[in-house]
Amino acid sequence: MMKQALLGEFLHEAENTRKLLRAIPDSALDYRPQPHLWSVAQLASHVAEVYNWYDGTYNKDYFDMGSYVYDKGDISRASNIVEKFEANVKAAQHILENSDEEAYMNPWSMGANGHTFFGPMPKAQVIRGFLNNHLYHHRGELIAHLRASGNKVPGLYGPTFEESQPQS
Repeated sequence: MMKQALLGEFLHEAENTRKLLRAIPDSALDYRPQPHLWSVAQLASHVAEVYNWYDGTYNKDYFDMGSYVYDKGDISRASNIVEKFEANVKAAQHILENSDEEAYMNPWSMGANGHTFFGPMPKAQVIRGFLNNHLYHHRGELIAHLRASGNKVPGLYGPTFEESQPQS
């Protein structure tokens, strides 16, 4: 039953992520509101990469970030980021669909080089917090970056302000 709820949320939110990533013009990729913040391209790539963390979350009780290879991919074009997202989301959906719901309450931790820095906590809590909420947080940052750079963003939970205004 929990798996079906997580899958429903996953499918709905993957579509929202898809709409957002498809709205990124190549002209915005290098934009960053502050020198120390990620560019639109780096942030969008990270959003796409989060879907690559499903195996380490659903299928393992310890996610070793020390051996994880972060692949930002070719971020020179927005279409490359969307392509990476599509591959990662397809794999993530397969992992979720084939996950063992009995293991959702297993303790899960993340660390690197022998040091645990996240957890232990029930895997279900990690799925909602580490995967889902983390992803939504970065989508919000991406929306802010796109708006600040003068670009339109799609409505994810209803129309945006701009979409709700009468057309003159």
